[in-house]
Amino acid sequence: MKLIVGLGNPGTKYEFTRHNIGFRVVDELARRHAISMNAEKFHGWFGTGAISSEKVVLLKPTTFMNRSGSSVLSAGRFYRLEFSDLLVVADDVALDTGRLRLRAKGSSGGHNGLGDIITRIGSDQFCRLRFGVGQPLGSQVDYVLGRFHEDEEVVIGPAIKKAADACEHWLVNGPLATMNEYNG
Repeated sequence: MKLIVGLGNPGTKYEFTRHNIGFRVVDELARRHAISMNAEKFHGWFGTGAISSEKVVLLKPTTFMNRSGSSVLSAGRFYRLEFSDLLVVADDVALDTGRLRLRAKGSSGGHNGLGDIITRIGSDQFCRLRFGVGQPLGSQVDYVLGRFHEDEEVVIGPAIKKAADACEHWLVNGPLATMNEYNG
């Protein structure tokens, strides 16, 4: 069993914001593999199914970004997962819009959602797929809670599909092969 978590904030107010790109990637995976995300458990919306014959749990925490760790910890404990079974998809302001970077472990890089997960599960030894949302010119909070501009959405649509491809690749081939294929 593997757990793929998309980070974001619940509610229509945040639906298409930069901070919710993790939700959008998980939604794409759910759509591709007919996994219903209507169940509520683990402080989030989740669904279970199979991707490339691998049992998978897809999770979108409803705890708001800065408290995502309680949702991940709850699901991880329930399914008795190892850290290597976890992939978290999150936005990253240090990467150009639509650029992807997978890491097998590491710090939060200043991302509050990743930071809370690291604190709650007590480890940074899990994979994270960072999805570039571009760099803010002003307030970072206003920027990540803002929506993509129309010209950015042209890039975002295909990048979401590519991020979902990277998640599928990770399930089958692991982090190293996925980094070699999708980072850059």
